[in-house]
Amino acid sequence: MNVSTADAAFVEFDRVQKSYDGETLVVKDLNLSIAKGEFLTMLGPSGSGKTTCLMMLAGFETATHGEIKLAGRPINQVPPHKRGIGMVFQNYALFPHMSVGENLAFPLEVRGMGKAEREAKVARALDMVQMGAFANRRPAQLSGGQQQRIALARALVFDPELVLMDEPLGALDKQLREHMQFEIKALHDRLGITVVYVTHDQGEALTMSDRIAVFNDGRIQQLAPPAELYERPKNSFVAQFIGENNKLPGIIEEFDDRKALVRLATGELIDATPVNIRAKGQQTLVSIRPERVEFKPEMMPPGIHRIGADVLEVVYMGDIFRTRMRVAGSEDFVMKCRNTIGQRKLTPGERIEIAWHAEDARALDPM
Repeated sequence: MNVSTADAAFVEFDRVQKSYDGETLVVKDLNLSIAKGEFLTMLGPSGSGKTTCLMMLAGFETATHGEIKLAGRPINQVPPHKRGIGMVFQNYALFPHMSVGENLAFPLEVRGMGKAEREAKVARALDMVQMGAFANRRPAQLSGGQQQRIALARALVFDPELVLMDEPLGALDKQLREHMQFEIKALHDRLGITVVYVTHDQGEALTMSDRIAVFNDGRIQQLAPPAELYERPKNSFVAQFIGENNKLPGIIEEFDDRKALVRLATGELIDATPVNIRAKGQQTLVSIRPERVEFKPEMMPPGIHRIGADVLEVVYMGDIFRTRMRVAGSEDFVMKCRNTIGQRKLTPGERIEIAWHAEDARALDPM
């Protein structure tokens, strides 16, 4: 979906704080609006505050300060079972003594729904996740992927407008996890529900989300659609946390609103786009994605500064060649080239020149 600031907030965090000891804030003045029907992912390292925010929205944790609203209604004092929110956990949280059908019927029974309506909703929810033939099995008789589908169906069975997912794919193997990402996203698109998803997996967040809120140290560092987050990180933390990234420290020699000239520690000059730097002479960390680095002369931008690189390692990865080089004193500079017909393979020990478009290099804070 397309999300704009004009969309009415369906979920709203207003100056929310959370402390467990009365002193240390694990969530700091959080202001966040989530539109109805949006798939928003809270992404960040362990201890960044993302799961705490999800637990406060679910009602399992209480905000120390501020207000959380759902559909315009304050819910700080509303108990979890009265918020009408579906929840999917990493460990599935299925009742082992109940059949699949009974697991799905349980939240409907709690809501006082009649047997005929319960059975219809359970059947529909199981069909939604392609598990209609498994109603009489116990969770222990299912694979991890099947259990996760059942956990998802249970969160959807009572037709919630909001579903929260806490690292729901973390226990699955890589291939199944990637398959489930597309299944969950397709289900979200089909049903139009609002999803708030927590993960520390950047690829998962980029694949599934309408917008991503990158958390660190209890604050949102950047909130943006996946492409904007990856292509235009606003600070060094976001640049290094989202995807693979080259980092070159330097000093700002010249800059205006569009372009900065950066002198690296070894004396070379490179071109970059200034982001959150303020003055000449300021230290900076230049961020460059490996796939944006060019070594073929015909592909290099005209008039751009070039820099020497020593090839240290070339790894064949099927669809790409991953080349590690020594650049400006760093031995961890990476270039990724597509494996196409006629692609020249570099060899360790080779000396080459590399360059990039200035807009693909971001002059950021030095962390």
